[in-house]
Amino acid sequence: MTHYENSTFEVRIQRLNETPGSMKLDDVSSAAAYWREKITAMPWYDPEREMCVAVMLNARLTAIGHSLVGIGSLNECIVHARDVFRAAVAMGAYAVIVIHNHPSGEAVPSEADRRITRRLSEAGGIIQISLLDHLIVSANSCFSFREAGLV
Repeated sequence: MTHYENSTFEVRIQRLNETPGSMKLDDVSSAAAYWREKITAMPWYDPEREMCVAVMLNARLTAIGHSLVGIGSLNECIVHARDVFRAAVAMGAYAVIVIHNHPSGEAVPSEADRRITRRLSEAGGIIQISLLDHLIVSANSCFSFREAGLV
């Protein structure tokens, strides 16, 4: 894991050992499985707080790494486009999937979730790194902005 730190924000980037065909995230279920398998196993993961992660993908939609981009409270997490795309640029990503949890158990997007998704989609368009989806995961369900037609 690459670890960068300054006085206000810590960037954690986990680069995966890329093997052909592994960790292909081309649908909602594979992206949700990535969250459950990789992210919940990270030492910094706290299921009682909103955690937001950017998963970087190559042109084959294979995960090449992920970055923790926000840690929030029980019901909100502040995320900025610069933090989401910082690791994507550094890793030479083709696309990004943003995933965050709702500790409340309800995978229903808030107005803030909708706003950040629009901003991320616009920012990705400018720098030519596609936002493929934004997922909200909870213990029992998953919401996809792409499937809802919001990305």
